[in-house]
Amino acid sequence: MPTDVERWKDEVYGNEIREHLFRFAEEGWDAIPDDEADAWFERFKWWGLYHQRKGQESYFMMRIGTPNGVLEPGQLRTVAEIADEYARGPVDNPEFGAAYCDWTTRQSIQLHWIKLEDVPEIFEKLEANDLSTQQACGDSWRNIVGCPVAGKDTHEHIDAWPVAEELHETFKGDDEYANLPRKWKVSVTGCDQGCGQGDINDLAFEPAEKHGELGFNVRIGGGLSRKEPRLARDVDIWVPEEKATDIAAATTELFNDHGDREDRYNARIKFLVDEWGAEKMRRVLQEDYTDWDLETAGEDLRDQYTYNAGGHEHGDHVGVHEQPDGNYYVGLNVLVGRMGVEATSELADLAEEYGSGEVRLTQRQNVIVTDIPEEDLDDFLAADLLDDYSPDPHPFMRGSIACTGTEFCSLSIVETKNRQVRYARWLKENVDVPAGVTDFHIHLSGCTASCAQPQIADVSLRGMKTRKDGEPVEALDIGLGGGLGENPHFAEWVEMRVPADEVPGYIQNLLDTYEAEREDEETFREFIQRHEEDALQELADPEETDYDDPYMHNTKMTWYPYAEDDDMGSSPAPTNGDGEPISADD
Repeated sequence: MPTDVERWKDEVYGNEIREHLFRFAEEGWDAIPDDEADAWFERFKWWGLYHQRKGQESYFMMRIGTPNGVLEPGQLRTVAEIADEYARGPVDNPEFGAAYCDWTTRQSIQLHWIKLEDVPEIFEKLEANDLSTQQACGDSWRNIVGCPVAGKDTHEHIDAWPVAEELHETFKGDDEYANLPRKWKVSVTGCDQGCGQGDINDLAFEPAEKHGELGFNVRIGGGLSRKEPRLARDVDIWVPEEKATDIAAATTELFNDHGDREDRYNARIKFLVDEWGAEKMRRVLQEDYTDWDLETAGEDLRDQYTYNAGGHEHGDHVGVHEQPDGNYYVGLNVLVGRMGVEATSELADLAEEYGSGEVRLTQRQNVIVTDIPEEDLDDFLAADLLDDYSPDPHPFMRGSIACTGTEFCSLSIVETKNRQVRYARWLKENVDVPAGVTDFHIHLSGCTASCAQPQIADVSLRGMKTRKDGEPVEALDIGLGGGLGENPHFAEWVEMRVPADEVPGYIQNLLDTYEAEREDEETFREFIQRHEEDALQELADPEETDYDDPYMHNTKMTWYPYAEDDDMGSSPAPTNGDGEPISADD
């Protein structure tokens, strides 16, 4: 039997949702019938709107898709202005203030505290600047990811930006591909670093050579969510650049026809590849979905992949890097991917003053300013903004990634963003970085959905609950040794339900062990991988330190974790278009 979501989608889905969304915006939040709310919230996702969690009724997260992370001149300023005007809630965040932008692990943008009544005005401002929320969420093509400096990188073999751009223009908004069994995530990589993270996407294009021609090998069925991580499988297909869109259409149609619509937990294509195997996947594509002879895989470049490979890497793009045209791009570290609106506006100013105005977003939640002439580089690097968003960050700052957490997300079990900020600062002040370590990745995900991609971090943190001193507290599972590169490997989960205030002490003890027992120039990932599972559990113990965690209580049961009175009954929600409690209007 089809799921509730499939029934809802059969009734209304895709582009037609917009007219209903605008109707509700005109009539107000309480025009949504209570018995239809879940259906409409599911549909609104297709237009980039997620209803925030319990206690924040009538407020939405808005996701803006930026294919390959590219923000053309003027677009970042538009996003900052929208955030400043429309993304302010009833309580400030103690770390980030009243309004901010989140850069995501899929090179998109998220804004919070969006009112339904403001959506038409926001869409008008976005679309006037060639930005959109269309299909940023929902069961369809999601934002296409890839090397964030495609076309501007000396390490690339193919400029993948035109390919990603063509895929975006072909499949976004096309009703034929609007209603898939589940989300469809695509990566395009043209460089020798592997920074498109194709291994963890549903469909991946990776650079490869055949018959003396550069094109793409195709991989299918990667993903991280629901404690069911998979690496994308090699299906023995190579395509030239001009066939990328055709094979993308074929695989999407195959997924649309054969994906599981009766069980959403089994609906991702990774499970279909599990069931069929790579050989059948290729055979069905050839026999039923393509009208040309598929080429076998070409010679790939995976042996050169350094992105998140556990050692020194270029692939996170933080720092100063020369472009092929002699200009420079500068990657700036954004701790946990969140930037206040004032800083975002200032970044737009700097991009316009010193570069072309273009800014790019990375899958590490960081930002890149491109096209800076060499003669202007020193002045750019001296800008005050770079004191907080550094091109040369401390390793614990550089590697910190966090999802949205219980601040806004209904799935998350624990607070994440502010906690990871506090972790990074405490580690920077109290823990010596082992010799030779320039990158150390700590990813904090509030639940098993894995939006922070914890399985590919040096230290993986996943939200849980436990009891401490007889009281329920927020806790984290801890995994070690994940990463990508030539030989990708998911983290080994070694500690379960560690109280959140004991995690920094665990990391400190772990790095002490690594420093004392590493062999020669052994990287942290190599150190972890040479230990058996039982030995991994003996490497370190959780420990209380002077680290202070103000979010140990059950933040999921608050209306907002940082409110002075955070009890659910104190929430002002739901509110009308002016942010006033609706009950006051009765």
